[in-house]
Amino acid sequence: MATRTVDTAAPVEDPCTNRNPNGGRGGGAPVAKKGVVVMGATGAGKSRLAIDLASHFTGVEVVNADSMQVYQGLDVLTNKVPLSERNGVPHHLLGTIDASVEFTSKDFRDLSIPIIDDILYRGCLPVIVGGTNYYIQSLVSPFLIDDVVEDVVSCSMRDSRGELREDLGSVDSTASFDSLKELDPVAANRIHPNDHRKINRYLSLYASSGVLPSNLFQGEVAEKWGRADNFRYHCCFIWLDASLPVLDRYVKQRVDCMIDAGLLDEVYDIYHPEADYTRGLRQAIGVREFEAFFRCYFSKKEDSKACRLDFSDSLHSDDDLKILLDEATDKLKANTCKLARRQRRRLNRLKTCFGWDLHHVDVTEALSHCAGDSWQTKVVEPCVNIVRTFLFERANSSTGVAMVGNDQCQKLVSRDLWTQYVCEQRKRNQQKEMVIYLLACGNQILRGAHEWEQHKQGRRHRKRILRFKKRSPSSCSADQQQHLTTGETSCFTISLSPASADRSL
Repeated sequence: MATRTVDTAAPVEDPCTNRNPNGGRGGGAPVAKKGVVVMGATGAGKSRLAIDLASHFTGVEVVNADSMQVYQGLDVLTNKVPLSERNGVPHHLLGTIDASVEFTSKDFRDLSIPIIDDILYRGCLPVIVGGTNYYIQSLVSPFLIDDVVEDVVSCSMRDSRGELREDLGSVDSTASFDSLKELDPVAANRIHPNDHRKINRYLSLYASSGVLPSNLFQGEVAEKWGRADNFRYHCCFIWLDASLPVLDRYVKQRVDCMIDAGLLDEVYDIYHPEADYTRGLRQAIGVREFEAFFRCYFSKKEDSKACRLDFSDSLHSDDDLKILLDEATDKLKANTCKLARRQRRRLNRLKTCFGWDLHHVDVTEALSHCAGDSWQTKVVEPCVNIVRTFLFERANSSTGVAMVGNDQCQKLVSRDLWTQYVCEQRKRNQQKEMVIYLLACGNQILRGAHEWEQHKQGRRHRKRILRFKKRSPSSCSADQQQHLTTGETSCFTISLSPASADRSL
């Protein structure tokens, strides 16, 4: 494939390519703030598509929206596009942030908006690419929590925030969720207990403002944040998706390629036994998974008094290291597959709960057949047609808002994001005449009615319900037998109502 060189200041004009209707050539103001957003799970081919779009539209510049690719380092692990494969297409916010810095969605928004506005001002086409959906959400939606905090703080007369920051700073990571739950039960119910990043974010917000996080998600903010009718730009959203079996297989193969390409050397350079894995680049999937491997590796390195052991020689001669490497690699593959599922769920949620108009493009066949022209015919050409239609349609019809009726709009406004569900199963003990509540799916916690409905339809949930049914069919009443047969489980729910925690069955 021939290499196409693009100058960031003066994009190459090609009569065979589509002209970009964003005005502003020669210093004028842009006619419309139009941009393309490529979304999808990890491994779906987002970066590849963005570069391919540049061969069909003039002036394409890529803005990275991946929370780990923004950092310097770990190029193989985070799957950054090598310079040689970018085909001259400018890339922004790719490997530019110091690895030790905590880079938030507000930081991303504040850095990316001037970049995108400059791209538009020069008459070029910004293509925002990444799997970090909350980065994209903060970029296109003007209702970001940090802005609300600033507004609240400006009107606050509280002077004891320094003491609050000092107290909260002494809380270790294991007690963070308990601290948040005690401080603001409503906000704690909004997030998963294992979401340490968001827990720390809520605690720091309270420490800096003295305002309960739950108070920041009510009223106008709760109704408008992230909604498609409040976008900052006219966006064309492309969602690259694939069937889970094919995506899993592709992701696992990619991990093997990363190992061969030097992943261990990268993690070696960033590894430290006392490192904080909740901040900066060390949060990346693929760092913590190798902790046991490197602990063993460094202990053997000390014994041998060598500056650095050769990985290939060590693995061939040391069975313990080989076992630990295999276990770490399997963890990396499993966690990457879990990440892909979370990203798919969030995209579904953006579509169903927030009204985003996502153009769904199936890349299953392209990922299954690496050879041939399936990527070009099944992915690139449909996406080119989508973007071409978007760019040349009337500006007032290109906001990325899904066409929904009044009932659907009301549903979007009243979407349930503040209720936690814990899957449980009722089982009656006939001898003691009491009802026992069992956690059907362990301690899994689900956020909002949308996740709960998806969970009930999942294969894992249905298999567990069937297991409950087979285990003790005689101990259930006829109504409960029907309850088990249909798979309609009960749940704990903790709703948004202040100071309330009701048990809904």
